[in-house]
Amino acid sequence: MDEGANVNDTQTSSDRGAWRTDHFTDRTVFITGGTSGSGLRAAERFLAAGANVVINGRTRDRGEQASERLRAISPRVLFIQADGGQYDEIAAALDEAAAHFGGIDVLVSAGASEGASPKPFVEMTSSEVVSGLTTLFAARILPLHAALPHLRQRPGASAVLLTTDAGRSATTGESVIGAYAAAVIQMTKSLARELARERIRVNAVSMTLTEDTLTWDSIFASESFERKVFVKAAARFPFGAPPQAADVAAAIVFLASSAAEQITGQTLSVNGGLSFGGW
Repeated sequence: MDEGANVNDTQTSSDRGAWRTDHFTDRTVFITGGTSGSGLRAAERFLAAGANVVINGRTRDRGEQASERLRAISPRVLFIQADGGQYDEIAAALDEAAAHFGGIDVLVSAGASEGASPKPFVEMTSSEVVSGLTTLFAARILPLHAALPHLRQRPGASAVLLTTDAGRSATTGESVIGAYAAAVIQMTKSLARELARERIRVNAVSMTLTEDTLTWDSIFASESFERKVFVKAAARFPFGAPPQAADVAAAIVFLASSAAEQITGQTLSVNGGLSFGGW
């Protein structure tokens, strides 16, 4: 052994990347869009790993139903109604969560003000183009900005943003969706660099067509342009089926965990091998 080697340093190094089952014990996770789909599935995993979990959404009925489901796993859950695309609302919700649990360690920004459907650019109205700024971009970024005063107080804090693979490999009808998703991916890189000095990690999970989500239900509910697009996509998954919300949740929890403590500024695609374009 080198004379300058430190036994403790060696032990710490050997533990890097290991999953610590107690990592989330007494830590608080705030999940926008946590009342359904991948956000709800992530909440289940965080609770099972010992975290306090705050789920946030715009609909009280859905939030109360999700809370009841989550309490079967652990009583350490709280629902706060707020719109992630409205800064004052989401900031107040974060303040309430921090006061209730004594701080916030992890932000998962998975909510959106409303859905956005694929549509040929030439058929879009100007308001549809502009509204994407709020529904697809601001609803992801504003919660992180509002959470920073809380995250900066917690050692090892992290944020995980949800976006779509359309930002890396857009298909027909996803020009605007892809543009705003690409902005989220770029912000993930930029913010990770800015916040590294404060030891706050920022990563993203990029989704594709995903089962067990409200988007999936909406797409296949009736005949439409987007249904035609995604029926073709669903038939091309090389593993025979699209990802499920639970697959996305697993990636979210991994990026927030001790196993990913040396990962920041990255976007992890959970797309079942449907595409491999990226940056």
